Amino acid sequence: MPGWELIGDEERAAVNDVFDHGGVLYRYGWAEKRENIFRVDEFERAFADKMGIRFAQALSSGTAALIASLKAMGISRGDEVITQSHTFIATVEAIAEVGAVPVITEVDASLNMDPVDLERKITGKTKAIIPVHMMGVSARMDEILRISRSHNIPILEDNAQCCGGTYRGKMLGTLGDASITSFDFGKVLTTGEGGMIITNNESIFRRAREYSDHGHELNPAFPRGEDTRSMSGVNFKMTELQGAIGLAQLKKMDYIISRQRQNKARVKEALSDIDRISFRDVPNPEGDTGDSVIFFLTTRADAKAFMKLWTGKGFGTKNLPDAINWHFAGTWDHIIRRYDQYEDKDLSKLFAQSDDLLRRAIALPIFVNMPDTQIETIVTAVHECIKTM
Repeated sequence: MPGWELIGDEERAAVNDVFDHGGVLYRYGWAEKRENIFRVDEFERAFADKMGIRFAQALSSGTAALIASLKAMGISRGDEVITQSHTFIATVEAIAEVGAVPVITEVDASLNMDPVDLERKITGKTKAIIPVHMMGVSARMDEILRISRSHNIPILEDNAQCCGGTYRGKMLGTLGDASITSFDFGKVLTTGEGGMIITNNESIFRRAREYSDHGHELNPAFPRGEDTRSMSGVNFKMTELQGAIGLAQLKKMDYIISRQRQNKARVKEALSDIDRISFRDVPNPEGDTGDSVIFFLTTRADAKAFMKLWTGKGFGTKNLPDAINWHFAGTWDHIIRRYDQYEDKDLSKLFAQSDDLLRRAIALPIFVNMPDTQIETIVTAVHECIKTM
């Protein structure tokens, strides 16, 4: 997820342009001082156009986007929201923040939501489903959409780690009722921090916008200081500097994903002759953003042995296994122990399928700027580690 790799003259010029046109950093107001230029508004329109969707709402972070989306979808205290065991911790934090109960599914060999377990976890209290497209690869959306429709449960796609990816030719984030993405420093596009909600549902859009701006309805009949409101909210607004950088980064998205896909294909092909590993299942290879190459060792002991050799050569991984504690619900005692269904449970056994897959997984990061020599070095090192084990 390499937006930071391509930060350059375009982003510098975009920031300077904010100051050249009045230096207004707040997204609303001061129209004359800023010469009627509103960068966050422009970023929202450009992002919606790129995704092929009606509405986009920019926010201060991906986590803020998750919280605002759940609020806009009417999720409240006591409701159950289903998500998956392999995700960044923010997904479950957002569910907890709105007072809902997180219900966690297993992941399958795609390392995304297992549709079979999803169907098992649905109850009369289930009010939303959050499939997460982890590390550049889509969830099994055909099955998930079928299940959601059969139970009339809305879907909020967590697309924080797969911005620009597709599924069956459609942009990820446009398949559910709403979706979010993240623009933090490690994502496909970066504004330093930042997030976006996209949806075709005008009610969700308006409620998310109001919640993220202290309840402001942006009523055109009134100046901002006299604006109408019907709900309380918080301050999750994006700044004009973030909007300006986002516009510059958005123009690079197609190139970023194209280069990542090429580099991933080269690494994966060069490792395909190793019979002691198996690759992550990718439900829709054409839509993969090329974020990482993930393979499984046969046993957990093998994965540990590989990592000892791998780190000894000075290499790292992409979340698996080096940041697994932030990306696996089986380690989140501090959050999910408060809910009755998880109290006094052995979480590793409760998510046994996920625990097995994630503990055997090795994720090699893929970047845009990977010269031939870097790819060759990585591939050679993997072969050497496997042979030494």
